[in-house]
Amino acid sequence: MSERLRDEPLDGRLIHLCVDMQRIFSHEGVWATPWMERVLPVVARIVEKHPQRTIFTRFITPMQPQDMRGRWISYYQKWRQTTRQFMDPAMLDLVPELARYCPPAQVIDKTVYSAFSNPALLHSLKMRAVTGVIITGSETDVCVLASVLAAVDFGFRVIVVRDAVCSSSDAGHDAMMEIYHRRYSQQIETADAETILKHWK
Repeated sequence: MSERLRDEPLDGRLIHLCVDMQRIFSHEGVWATPWMERVLPVVARIVEKHPQRTIFTRFITPMQPQDMRGRWISYYQKWRQTTRQFMDPAMLDLVPELARYCPPAQVIDKTVYSAFSNPALLHSLKMRAVTGVIITGSETDVCVLASVLAAVDFGFRVIVVRDAVCSSSDAGHDAMMEIYHRRYSQQIETADAETILKHWK
């Protein structure tokens, strides 16, 4: 899959939005994402480039299913072991390899898929006069997907880093990368990490 990156500067108007790179999605977690270990060093290199322009999100599970609403209640009835009533809350922490960048990197918590479900994210981007987001993280076809489409809806430039996103479903990951690359080609750009690291000023 070739790059689809516009001829526009990668500069200070862009921030790195890293979605849900947490212990619960690592090899030690209930929702293990096997590819996370492979993309983690790549994500860390992007964070290291501009830690002060990185925002991490964390997917925070409820204390009990009834703390959520609608279909989320039945979701957590199925995944009760991930509620904070039963699970060690430390599993919701960022993986150590990324947590060490905070601060200066910022952390924003959310309780549903989209990073933009927490108004603090949009407020932070507006305060920084951000025009675009470079997106990495987990999972390509769930929280990354929801965050990407929300960023599009808000009018941000969106760049998905192909080798810095992962999923617990290979088929889901591959399908979404194809959709990001082709179906949304007017609003979503894709690039590999080396291109980002080389050109992000």
